Amino acid sequence: MVRSNSSSSRSRSGQSSKPAQAKRSGLLRGLFALRHSRDGIAATWREESAFRQEVCVAAVLLPIAFLVPASAAEHVLLAASVLLVLLVELINSSIEAAIDRISLERHELSGRAKDCGSAAVTVAIVIGVMTWGVICGPLAWQWLRAHV
Repeated sequence: MVRSNSSSSRSRSGQSSKPAQAKRSGLLRGLFALRHSRDGIAATWREESAFRQEVCVAAVLLPIAFLVPASAAEHVLLAASVLLVLLVELINSSIEAAIDRISLERHELSGRAKDCGSAAVTVAIVIGVMTWGVICGPLAWQWLRAHV
């Protein structure tokens, strides 16, 4: 129940408490979540050159993922492996921002957290390269043999 700012909202110690804010629900909650997501993507685009580079690669690879002659599952795997890199880069950027917010001072644990985030991006890229290699490698090999 949401309380008003009347005298009934005073605690036993006599201090007034702020009224509880009602949480958004349903479609409105989803719309506000999308706005925060947009803001996060925009901030990462603005601050992280690696993210901008990965988005440019994704802009090329995502259409190709659906143009190669492959099964529906393979199309999804190709696209998902590209989006995975963007996802992990966003998480890595959030870790770096949180660490920098705490302190810009060099600390072993801060460095470890940033290194682990960077390693996660590298693993995501390796997953992407492996996925594209397994699915598109044989197609590329066949095309090369036919045209060379």
